[in-house]
Amino acid sequence: MIIVIAPEHDIKNEIVILHELFHEGLQYYHLRKPHKTYTAYEVYLNQIDSKFHNRVVVHQSHKLLDDYNLKGLHFQETKRRTLTLDTFQNLRDNSTITISSSFHSPNELTNCKFNFDYYFLSPVFSSISKQGYEGQEFNVNHINKTVIGMGGVTTKNLTVFDKLGYKGIGVLGSIWNSETPVEDFKIMQKHYKN
Repeated sequence: MIIVIAPEHDIKNEIVILHELFHEGLQYYHLRKPHKTYTAYEVYLNQIDSKFHNRVVVHQSHKLLDDYNLKGLHFQETKRRTLTLDTFQNLRDNSTITISSSFHSPNELTNCKFNFDYYFLSPVFSSISKQGYEGQEFNVNHINKTVIGMGGVTTKNLTVFDKLGYKGIGVLGSIWNSETPVEDFKIMQKHYKN
């Protein structure tokens, strides 16, 4: 499972690259632009071919789900901690969307009472896109959940994520900072198809 996370700030040719990634088979695009307003999110989504909206998961402005056929909702760690189990269960009961969340501790992830579709755990390795975000090399082989490893993902360390027990990767810097983002995605995709 490969999840591509949007760059925090818009970059040159971002939508063009995103469409290429979708055409290559990207199924999970996490739209995380914390500085955008609701209207700016709408402008961004309207630039994406609507046939790909069902591959987009939003981190903020969850009400976009009312107007767009989106894949799901993601809850940042801070937001998740403020919500009740009933809130998540109500979402699950009334929708077919994916629901995911971020974690920075294997223990907190293991003890989470709600069954998210998948769980981000970071930083596995030192982040490419965030300075000072030092890797912890979390081993999740003992956790019976769909844990997605984030932090320091490259085309060269995918097998290490496998050995640590991750069911997939969340990538940001290794795609958006790359000179060859689509080619790098294809290498990752080939790894996860094997």
